[in-house]
Amino acid sequence: MDILKIATAGSVDDGKSTLIGRILYDTKSLTEDKLEAIEQKSKQRGFDYLDFSLATDGLIAEREQGITIDVAHIYFSTPTKSYIIADTPGHIEYTRNMVTGASNAQASIVLIDARKGVIEQTYRHFFINNLLRIKEVVIAVNKMDLVDYSEEKFNEIKSEIEYLASKSSYQKQQVTFIPLSALKGDNVVQPSVNMDWYKGETLLQHLEDLTLDDVEEVSKVRFPIQTVIRPKTEKHHDFRGYAGKIYGGDLTVGDAVTVLPSKTTSKIKEIHFFDKSYASASRGSAVTITLEDNINISRGDMLVKPDEEPRIEKQISATICWMDKTPLSSNTKYVLKHGVKDVQAKVTEISSIINTDFSGKEESPSAIVLNQIGEIELKLSKPLFFDSYQTNKATGTFILIDPKTNATSGVGFIK
Repeated sequence: MDILKIATAGSVDDGKSTLIGRILYDTKSLTEDKLEAIEQKSKQRGFDYLDFSLATDGLIAEREQGITIDVAHIYFSTPTKSYIIADTPGHIEYTRNMVTGASNAQASIVLIDARKGVIEQTYRHFFINNLLRIKEVVIAVNKMDLVDYSEEKFNEIKSEIEYLASKSSYQKQQVTFIPLSALKGDNVVQPSVNMDWYKGETLLQHLEDLTLDDVEEVSKVRFPIQTVIRPKTEKHHDFRGYAGKIYGGDLTVGDAVTVLPSKTTSKIKEIHFFDKSYASASRGSAVTITLEDNINISRGDMLVKPDEEPRIEKQISATICWMDKTPLSSNTKYVLKHGVKDVQAKVTEISSIINTDFSGKEESPSAIVLNQIGEIELKLSKPLFFDSYQTNKATGTFILIDPKTNATSGVGFIK
């Protein structure tokens, strides 16, 4: 795998930004001017060490308060892989930011302060990783230097998380436990000499060893059409290509496909990527496809394999993470954005609010407020073709947009 997308999570002061800064420093991914700025700022604050959190906290308010407020995306590479890390906030009032940052992640790192152990925010972050069906989760027990590198303390935290995992509805999740010190560098990039009782990999070694099969689930092929390509050149006068990104599985020249919503059928004639043609393309590839038959296809249509059609309905049940200061209430109308398609949607029922500590649900609430996660029923103005989020993440998610403000009010996961 060439690129791995990672989300970080953890409570305030658990050391997310410091951990990322340590990775950047130890992999020599910091530019000289950035490193000099960190050294200078650390000295100004009277530290006798480098404050690696300065490498990621970009907003002035973040630097002044020493907290992460918004999602920051950090890019770095090793000789074998490239990484995109979404550094998400730890405060409970920024839950929506964490969901946003983790929504495209293939793996997640949940930090726990070894001194504090498992706290309320740990439950919340672990729950969100389950909700988003992030297959590979690393529990990074940080600040081990402040508990004398205690194996007993590490195992205590590990047992609590394993108990949480046993209550999860997503049993395909792989949870890995790593004791480390982001500040001192123990088990981040280099093995720790202070924890000889730990026989596992360092954090970076573990990430380096992950493959596409480790972090993604194979499902039915979905190819939503982003745009129809019709070049205005003499050489390609008759060219009609359909551009988009492949989700779920692979496509090969000669594969039979069904076009939705028309349900007409054809076969793949060519697969293009820029100026080259390929016999096949794997999931995650952004390509242009041509068909053997001249079919009327528009932006928003979808190519699927025969006998693998998604659900086509005007009513959906979904789990929603509410991101708007205006509470969600029944009979409210929104614009539902599903891929490139927009439809009018009405909230017909609020079924429950889900407690993110795995303690159950609050049935039939009057509303869902900012940062709460609940279950709702929606009625749509026209049919959508979709899958459940458990089956296919790409076609099982949507956002709700307030038509009055154009603000993104919620992100939904179809049941």
